[in-house]
Amino acid sequence: MARPDPASRLMAKFTHRRATVGVVGLGYVGLPLVRAMHQAGFRVVGYDVDEKKVTALRAGKAYLKHLGRELVRELASSDRFAATSDPKSLRECDAVCLCVPTPLGAHREPDLSYVAESTRMVAGVLKKGALVTLESTSYPGTTREVCLPILEGKEGGRIRRLGSDFFLAFSPEREDPGRKGFETRTIPRLVGGVDLRSGDAAEALYAAAVEKVHRVESAEVAEAAKLLENIYRAVNIALVNELKPVLTDMGIDIWQVIRAASTKPFGFQPFYPGPGLGGHCIPIDPYYLSYKAREFGHSTRFIELAGEINHAMPKYVVERTASALNERGLALKGASVLVLGIAYKADVDDIRETPAAEIIALLAERGARVSYHDPHVPTFPSMRKYEIPLRSSPLTPRTLRAADAVVVVTAHRAIDWAMVGRAAKVVVDTRDALGGRTRARIVKA
Repeated sequence: MARPDPASRLMAKFTHRRATVGVVGLGYVGLPLVRAMHQAGFRVVGYDVDEKKVTALRAGKAYLKHLGRELVRELASSDRFAATSDPKSLRECDAVCLCVPTPLGAHREPDLSYVAESTRMVAGVLKKGALVTLESTSYPGTTREVCLPILEGKEGGRIRRLGSDFFLAFSPEREDPGRKGFETRTIPRLVGGVDLRSGDAAEALYAAAVEKVHRVESAEVAEAAKLLENIYRAVNIALVNELKPVLTDMGIDIWQVIRAASTKPFGFQPFYPGPGLGGHCIPIDPYYLSYKAREFGHSTRFIELAGEINHAMPKYVVERTASALNERGLALKGASVLVLGIAYKADVDDIRETPAAEIIALLAERGARVSYHDPHVPTFPSMRKYEIPLRSSPLTPRTLRAADAVVVVTAHRAIDWAMVGRAAKVVVDTRDALGGRTRARIVKA
């Protein structure tokens, strides 16, 4: 009787949950994946270069609040999970999932250094016959053009053969921190291999941990699909952000317009304006396709225009704040401005690419005395572009009355909006958080 081929042996281990799965990067993508794989019954090795995360996981301390304390406590007490910063711990893994950042460079070009470095690290310890999957969003071709040569050893290491020594696929993350009703296990998973058997192996892995897997014919299709998801949102958000100042100058409330249009049961999906884009996906990922498109002689005008509109929103908010103060006989210079919410979205502590950082920096440049309140972010974290030495101020009627203007950036449910409406003098509302039912003067922005 013939022995099963390497892919079939690997797939059997995945199907019967006898495999060890490594997750590289224990942030907003990696840690939810750890949960899904662990809950499926796999032994999981979580790797991160950040010793603070490793230490927290070993102690059962939560550093991503939206995932809850119970997750880290469960992992800390489990004999099927190990947190580590030692690459050698990945040697026992039958699958390694790369969940690392893909930021933009200074000129909005893709920065794939984390992808390349993590792939090199894995290549140095990879078990023979193991599967590697990339989950980080990037342009079509990244898995094949960046990860594959490294794993094959073409950078100078020992030569490995795809299909026997290792398998490689792309399976994009689809996390939305804080969204209720969905988690990694219940979000349909896209899978595309760099060859047929790699796709088979990756499909078997994710099918053992998530409810539905959609197999596509290649890693490139999966990479492009993930970008399309994010570009779709970026372009539609840019549309309503472009309409916002137009309708405002006409004396029309765009939020009322969107609610009215949403009554149509087909042909319309609501998107909402805001103070700018935040999170990893929408402000960053579309530019990955723009970059790759230029290689093929194409310009992506919708993407570029959407980016231009969305990136202009923080300046628009600051101008609306200055105008609101001016109508009260006050200059922005020297004015006290309280910013409500610095997380990039409501009800989480995630500040990645938050527009609040640029808004606060612009207000400070114009001479305003800026403070902020965010019930989920007690201290403004250090960011790649911004160092803002502020701590969250208590939200009280006195704090609100002391502010010359209150700027709503994030509409956290934990904020007492009724109190804001009663006590604030002027509210620059970028999220329609107060809905116009307030004693304060409302300026939509």
